[in-house]
Amino acid sequence: MAAAGALVADLGRSDLHALYRTMVMVRTSEERLEILQKQGHLHGGLYRSLGQEAGPVGAAYALRPSADGKGDVLAMTVRATGACFVFGFTPLELFRQYLGRATGLTRGKEANLHCVDYARGFIGPNSPLGTMVQVMAGVTLAFRMRGEDRVGISFYGDGATSTGAWHEGITFASGQRCPLIVMVEANQWAFSTRTERFTRVKSFADKGIGYGISGESVDGNDPVAVYEVVARAAGRARAGEGTQLIELRTFRRLGHAQHDAMEYMDKAELAEWEAKDPIVRFRQRLLDEGWSDAGELDAIDREVYDRVAADAEQAMAEPLPAPAAALDGVYTDHVQRAPWTRRTPVDPRG
Repeated sequence: MAAAGALVADLGRSDLHALYRTMVMVRTSEERLEILQKQGHLHGGLYRSLGQEAGPVGAAYALRPSADGKGDVLAMTVRATGACFVFGFTPLELFRQYLGRATGLTRGKEANLHCVDYARGFIGPNSPLGTMVQVMAGVTLAFRMRGEDRVGISFYGDGATSTGAWHEGITFASGQRCPLIVMVEANQWAFSTRTERFTRVKSFADKGIGYGISGESVDGNDPVAVYEVVARAAGRARAGEGTQLIELRTFRRLGHAQHDAMEYMDKAELAEWEAKDPIVRFRQRLLDEGWSDAGELDAIDREVYDRVAADAEQAMAEPLPAPAAALDGVYTDHVQRAPWTRRTPVDPRG
């Protein structure tokens, strides 16, 4: 048994408790969203990260988020809610977004996590898969050119790694030595297609070889192991060694979204991964190694549950946007002259 206050990696007791708290917050928040959807309050897709909470939390914890626009930058996805929470996102903001409230970051124009907050380093995802690797290549290239000690991290699933945008983005990032960490949440599914149906690689980390970049694979259900791998990758990126690729080995324990009945999944395999639940396993490790006692962890569970319930209730009470607000930020009074290629007659002199 480890002595209380000793270090795992370079994490102390408070860090380990923070990892546990954030993982529980992700699951509790998403469970509440599912309830709200079934009650008819939430419209649109809901993509839960059940069984994948550890990876994004451990990865983001290894970075340097900030609220002043000068920290590391995160390109999140719908299954990387934990990384958002580490970067300062709150359950209240999550509920505001999914419920389409006027108080949300997108002012009710989008009922998902396609939101942006540059001050905290959130770069909202585009819907086409793989494209955020391209966007983040550009963002992190700016970091390198300006000599800033900053890195970017982008999360994606198995399927996105076979898109042209993903390939082009990593090709560019690699060639330009962009300080970008590309995370592949290898949950073994691309919607209803098993990973082995669209790629022959046994590990996505091996794809790094083809791009001339570092690739590592880690148990995505172990937040401390993920933290250690990402901390090393971030150190290499900050030192000028360029783009890093990390595979999080995990499993998607629900369908692609809540509307997916997941009838194509093998029940025995699903049971195997349920037994590897990242929160249950991490809680037991904290107890076995002396980092916490059951009372402390139970208190964290209650604290998170109460906060999530209160935040959901508050978001429900907040207003929807006025219909006229749909036009806000869409039109401008500025008249932009048409480019010369579209003028009649064409005038290359401008």
